[in-house]
Amino acid sequence: MTSGRPERKSMRKRETRRVFATALALAAVTLTSACATAGTGAAGGQPRPTLAAATAAGRPASVSLSPAASAADPAGQTASSPRQTASPPGQTASASASAPAAPVPPPAGAAGSKSRRVTFVNHMQQTIWVAAAPNPSTPLAATGWVLPAGHSVTIITPDNLNTRFWGRTGCVFHHGAGHCQTGDCGGLFQCKGWGQIPATLAEVNFDAWNGLDFYDVSMVDGSNLPMYINITRSSGGTKDRISRNGCVKAGCTKPVACPKVLDVKVHGTVVGCISACARLGTDQYCCRGQWSSRAACDPAKWPVDYAAVFKRAEPYAYSYVDDDATSVFTCKGVCDYRITFGITR
Repeated sequence: MTSGRPERKSMRKRETRRVFATALALAAVTLTSACATAGTGAAGGQPRPTLAAATAAGRPASVSLSPAASAADPAGQTASSPRQTASPPGQTASASASAPAAPVPPPAGAAGSKSRRVTFVNHMQQTIWVAAAPNPSTPLAATGWVLPAGHSVTIITPDNLNTRFWGRTGCVFHHGAGHCQTGDCGGLFQCKGWGQIPATLAEVNFDAWNGLDFYDVSMVDGSNLPMYINITRSSGGTKDRISRNGCVKAGCTKPVACPKVLDVKVHGTVVGCISACARLGTDQYCCRGQWSSRAACDPAKWPVDYAAVFKRAEPYAYSYVDDDATSVFTCKGVCDYRITFGITR
């Protein structure tokens, strides 16, 4: 993240140590299931280190226009037919934006058998400016997209993409520069770094290890939008464990009932809910120092279990740094995904 706080650096170090240690455990899991929940380290830090031995750097991604197009957005992308729904409490309609040039056409061969498609769907009543963190090893043709309310946009990605996506709200851009109320990445429409917290993250690492994709939703740093991820294609036959409308056995996607101590406001309006670590900064809430081990990093032992605030809203998402068991998902083979901004309908 852009904040550079010491607790975030600590989490990143812990993530790097754990991701390789848990790879062995994942091997056992994948022998019996093509899609399993597994612990791979802390979400909310930098995207997981690539577990694959090699990367496919230089294969850029491109934007694929929705086939059932009905309206052009400010970026020159064509969006699918609108589907309006109510926004969660605390979300406000965002400002209009003028985005830069139209998307780059797909490169030759982008529609090959191993191409990955990620579709972003906006079920909110406000425009969302989708962002991606740049990764030189798996570059994207763009790192910013406009997503009007009720629309969708699809991108084609490198087969081994390793990055994070999030939605920005309340943005105003002029010639590619401006500002967003949440998720802002240096005032640029096309992001060159990580976004400002709080922002709900979709973290992906495709073809990371043994033919598996790893993906998760993270609210470790807080949340600005409801989000869930579905598998739309799996050449390995992976069954999607999250329903099309964002439900798992533990519950469905709901607005975050943010306590006032974690509220993030802009001009008196709540626009997000930040984590207890980021807001209160104690070693215990940040799972560092004497609370850095998995045994000690336990929200049930915190003065207030603020992680539960996020887990109740999205039972499948990371709510704190060691929330692996119910939050990491895998997909076998070549998989496509849909990332939806919105609550269960």
